[in-house]
Amino acid sequence: MPNLTLENITKACEGTYVGDEELLSSVITGAVTDSRKVEPGYLFIPIRGERVDGHSFIPDVFEKGALIVLSEQELDAPSGPYIRVESTTEAMKKLAAFYREGLDIKVVGITGSVGKTSTKEMIASVLSRKYQVLKTAGNYNNEIGLPLTIFQIRREHQVAVLEMGISDFGEMHRLAAMSQPDICVITNIGLCHLENLGTRDGILKAKTEVFAHMQPEGTVILNGDDDKLQTQAIVNGKPAIFYGIHREDSGENAKNLTSDFYATDIRNLGLEGMQAVIHTPQGEFLASIPLPGEHNVYNALAGTAVGMQLGLTLEEIAAGIASVQTIAGRSNLIHTGGMTIIDDCYNANPVSMKASIDVLAHTKGRRIAVLGDMGELGTDERTLHRGVGEAVAASGIDALFAVGELAEEYAAAAAVNTSCSVHYHKTVTEVLPELTAYVREGDTILVKASHFMNFPQIVEALADHRS
Repeated sequence: MPNLTLENITKACEGTYVGDEELLSSVITGAVTDSRKVEPGYLFIPIRGERVDGHSFIPDVFEKGALIVLSEQELDAPSGPYIRVESTTEAMKKLAAFYREGLDIKVVGITGSVGKTSTKEMIASVLSRKYQVLKTAGNYNNEIGLPLTIFQIRREHQVAVLEMGISDFGEMHRLAAMSQPDICVITNIGLCHLENLGTRDGILKAKTEVFAHMQPEGTVILNGDDDKLQTQAIVNGKPAIFYGIHREDSGENAKNLTSDFYATDIRNLGLEGMQAVIHTPQGEFLASIPLPGEHNVYNALAGTAVGMQLGLTLEEIAAGIASVQTIAGRSNLIHTGGMTIIDDCYNANPVSMKASIDVLAHTKGRRIAVLGDMGELGTDERTLHRGVGEAVAASGIDALFAVGELAEEYAAAAAVNTSCSVHYHKTVTEVLPELTAYVREGDTILVKASHFMNFPQIVEALADHRS
C-alpha cells in the first residue's frame, strides 16, 4: 500500500505513535477491522460495537502478524506498536482520504435512491473490458465499508467503482471526502430514508453533497428521466451528462428527450433480459442486457456513459453490458424444482418494488409475489405501501403473499383485483407453511422486502422445498 508508512498513518490519523521508532518507515500491506482477516503486515482498526469491542482482539492480531493497530485507549505492554487516537472510526476515515489522495487511479462514485448496486455491477462489468477494476463488495457502501473498500485498492488497479449509500444529511460529505470521485453517477431520487431526509428535495440535497468533493475536472452523469436530477444541469461550472429512455409518447408521461445517452427500440425478453438500441455521441449499438426489467436499461445507459468517458469503444461497452452478472439478493434468479425464484430480498422501497413487480408481470407460468415491509419511509409509510399494493393489482400477477405489519396495506389494495389470489401474514414464520404448500412446478416467484424482514429465509425454504 504505497505511502502508508507508520509515520504517514500516524499523521493522517492525527494520532500519537507508541512503539519502536525504527519501524516508522515500515509500510503496511493491508488494513481491516475484522481480526479474523488480519494477515502479516496489516493494520488492525478495532471498532467499538454494541456487543463487541474490537480492542479486545488486539493481542490476537499481533500474534497473527499485524504490524500495527489503532487504539482509543492506552495499551498495557502490547506486542507491537500502536497509534493512540480519539476515535478509531474517525481515524479510519481520515486515513482512507489520505490514501485515496495518493493514488493514481480513476474513481467512479455511484449514489442514488434505487439501483446503486446493480448500476455499480454494470459499470464495473463495462470498465473491466479495458481496465483492472476494483468495485465495492457486498454492502460496503457506508462510513465503515467505504474506507475498507478504498484500502483494498492496489497498484494493479486502474479504476475503482465505489458505491455510496446514505440515510441522513452530512453522510455524503463524509463519504465523498474519502472517495473524491473523478466521475459521479446518480441513478435517481426516489422515496428512501424519508424518516431523516423528509422529502425528495431533501434526498436530492443529501445526495448532491457529493459534488463538493469531486476532482477539479470531475464529470457528473445523471438519470435525465428523473425530474429532480434534471435540475442539476450545471455542476461545479460544468454541464452534467444525462442518460434516459427516449419515449415517443407525450403529455404528463413524457420523459426528457434531450439526454446525451438514450435508448430506443426496447424489447422486454422476460427473465432472459432486455434488448435496446443505445445511442451515444459517437454512434449507436444494439445492447443485449442479460438482466430483466426496464431499470436495467437505465443501468446499461449509465455504464455506456461512464465507459465512453474513460475511452472504451462501443464494441467494448456492448461486450461489458452483455457479460454483467447478478449477485445474491439483487434480482438473482434461482431455478429449483421446476420453479424460478427471483431473489430480490436484500432491500426494498416503493420504486424498486414496482420495478420488480413489473419484471414478474413479464414472466411465464403462475406469477407469485411474496412482498414484505419496506423500512424508513417516514409518516407516509402506509400510503406508500398501499401504492405498491395498487401496482400489484394493476400488474395482472396471479398471487400475492404479503408479510409484515405494513404489508397489510399491500393486501388490502391488491384485493381489488379479484383475479389475484391475496394472502396476508404478519411474520415469515406464519407465511412459510401456506406458501410452500401453494407453489408448484412452473411458477415464477418474486421474493422482496427490506433487509430487516429477513426474507432470505423464504428463499431458502422455497429452494429446499422444491429441491
